Amino acid sequence: MAGSNPSDDQAATIAFLSRPDSYGITGPVERIDTHAAIVFLAGERAYKLKRAVRYSFLDFSTLARRRAVCEAELTLNRRTAPELYLELRSVNRQADGTVGFGAGEVLDWVIVMQRFGGGDLLEAVAARGDLDAGLVRELADAIAAFHDRAEVVACTDGAGRVRRVIDGNAATMAGLPDDSLPRQDCEDLHDRSSALWQQLAPLLDARGTGGHVRHCHGDLHLANICLWRGRPVPFDCLEFDVELATIDVLYDLAFLVMDLCERGYRGQASLLFNRYLDMRDEAAGIAALPLFLSMRAAIRAHVGATAAGMQASGAGRREKLAAAREYLAAARAFLAAEPARLVAIGGFSGTGKSTLAAALAPEIGPAPGARWLRTDVLRKRMAGVAPEMRLPAASYSREHGTAVYRRLAGQARAMLAAGRSVVVDGVFADPQERQEIAAVAAEAGVRFDGLWLQAPAEALLNRVRGRTGDASDADESVVARQLRYDPGPLAGWHAVDAAGTPQAVLARSLDLVDASSGQRHFGPATPAGRD
Repeated sequence: MAGSNPSDDQAATIAFLSRPDSYGITGPVERIDTHAAIVFLAGERAYKLKRAVRYSFLDFSTLARRRAVCEAELTLNRRTAPELYLELRSVNRQADGTVGFGAGEVLDWVIVMQRFGGGDLLEAVAARGDLDAGLVRELADAIAAFHDRAEVVACTDGAGRVRRVIDGNAATMAGLPDDSLPRQDCEDLHDRSSALWQQLAPLLDARGTGGHVRHCHGDLHLANICLWRGRPVPFDCLEFDVELATIDVLYDLAFLVMDLCERGYRGQASLLFNRYLDMRDEAAGIAALPLFLSMRAAIRAHVGATAAGMQASGAGRREKLAAAREYLAAARAFLAAEPARLVAIGGFSGTGKSTLAAALAPEIGPAPGARWLRTDVLRKRMAGVAPEMRLPAASYSREHGTAVYRRLAGQARAMLAAGRSVVVDGVFADPQERQEIAAVAAEAGVRFDGLWLQAPAEALLNRVRGRTGDASDADESVVARQLRYDPGPLAGWHAVDAAGTPQAVLARSLDLVDASSGQRHFGPATPAGRD
């Protein structure tokens, strides 16, 4: 419930911040209103004022509280966006009775930020089709690095923390008007979430004691990430409640993965998910991802339904309610179980294995799709370097290769045990390598499909010629050497003509593996990889 104190009347502060001369500029001051803040855009700066409001989940009703939360926002957001969060300034009533920045009675506090264009928000970048594979990988790397250095909060109630969110979502939905979200669907969501939580409780507790619960961003979605000097930068973290932002790192990531899925960017969602797991060892927690995605969608559902009730127009209310109901449907769909499976993609360098794997992974299993494991990336991570860093020839010895394929099999086995489908991508030139990866599927009791890509030699040479910015170090000499290999009988693997366009190869492969889109609530796949 919102409220304010007469002593905290912000009218004079708002009037001051609305005038161009307050900042020494001649252009207009733009204003953005949210439920808890007002942002004034003036020249090259943005000035964020906390509203003197009190809700069930936050309290900004006093000057002291607003100063404290502004200080927290400045400090916490500098973890990811130090160049955007500049300083904290006071708005004062000066000796002559005028309002300004500087000495005098403090009326309020504002966070001063570096301004950026609305077109630089990642939701705008994605909408115009510019959220490409390179940008998604850079974003995943930034989130992974942030989680690496985020404060660890050791806790013995990892499961309890998750349960409180599930029950809180249900309680909020129960308090909504009967004509907002379908009551039976809300109850079904709570029942199914509770059942899955019961299965996952030991894992969630182990995550808490194992260092995976950290002081995270807490509100990580496309509208809270911007491009700053060409780099994706998360900002506007959840600052008003440390407890709400102290969460499992995979739950933090799940908000962005869910947001991408629901906006129709399933290729990007898959790539973000996979790149993050390439950069951080979070495989042990992957069984909790469906629940985390569902919880994030559920929050969006009841927040949207609440917002619908605040709309002045009937059209606005209907629009908000439609979106809220879509999120509720998605929250239920994320919990849908689907048998895990293993798809292996082999072939010589340049056949397009990774391009196909990137496009195929979102199509296999529930959102955000299959775990994509690539020998080229594993080899780099085992060497302790970034995937795009080149390795010396010694790293490609037979001994190193054996170790890489052993690691590949182990990671695939772990993902299948957690119920996640897997797409593996490697040359697989040796029949034994192909037999061993098929055996992983047999041991797990899941379906296996092997795809062997083949194309004319000249096509392979052209594809690797001049290749940069990729995890594969293969060049023309490597292709020439591979072309002398005899891969032997394919023994159950499907031969796929890889000479055509990526879209044609994907279509042929989908026919072979009979991939099903299930009930995923997102639009057409956007291939986000390359070989």
